Amino acid sequence: MSHLDTPLDADDLMMITERIGKLPAAEAEWVSVLLQELLRARAREAELLAGEATLRRETEAHSAELDDHLAQLALDTAEWLKTLWNVGYMGAGNFRADPRSTFPSIDLEDVRKSSLFARIRQGKHALPFAPPTRQGLPWHELLECQAEQTHTVNAEVIRDEEDLPIGAIIEACAEWQIIEEDAGQQEFIVQYQGKGPRYRLRLTDGTTARLHREPPSMTRKIHLQGHGSFHSYTLEWPEADDRKQFVPLRAATWARAESEAEHWLATTHPEVYGQVRFEVCEQ
Repeated sequence: MSHLDTPLDADDLMMITERIGKLPAAEAEWVSVLLQELLRARAREAELLAGEATLRRETEAHSAELDDHLAQLALDTAEWLKTLWNVGYMGAGNFRADPRSTFPSIDLEDVRKSSLFARIRQGKHALPFAPPTRQGLPWHELLECQAEQTHTVNAEVIRDEEDLPIGAIIEACAEWQIIEEDAGQQEFIVQYQGKGPRYRLRLTDGTTARLHREPPSMTRKIHLQGHGSFHSYTLEWPEADDRKQFVPLRAATWARAESEAEHWLATTHPEVYGQVRFEVCEQ
């Protein structure tokens, strides 16, 4: 009991209780009150320490879960910012900036409404070029819709002085090119900025039209090679000089192989992106 910096243990407290009983009544009364206050403080200290331990365990468990979420969010954000820098467009308002010169300013509205950021968060590849817009917002869904899906849109065909079609405005986007025209049917084959899938635009009434994605016009082979339980996929792509390029795809399944092949097309041949059908060729 001579070590004042060491907390009293249960035996010490019991010894003090016994010695209080041997004190004169006048002194025993106030010493007993002091001891009771000490015991209450000791009990309260134990409660606080137990609560801190519980809170620490809960915080550590929550932090471990949150760290995984934040790590993935950081990776997705990095991909988003890299795309904005390389491509030069925002996801919310399609704000453009010259790539590698002026980085787009980003505010809270861009983070919340960016369809590009939402696309990356869903585990999808970011397109290497800006998608069409619908009333000023990126229209990724149009690029990924199936051929049998039809969209009702507001559209207008722009003609020159000789009444030849020179472009189309679809859903307030004026960057659609006209590839073919069927004047009798009021139909046009259109493509956004010469990139991506081609669509059949049919004018119906006034500015109302129907936009229908054209089916793929080309077929390319994806070779499946097996080595025991390991499989790999390689895209065969013809070059202009009749040579063939073989592109290894980072994929373990056919669905992923198609996705990787589409992403390669978007990056290297955006003019035919969405116009190619892939077939598997087992070796």
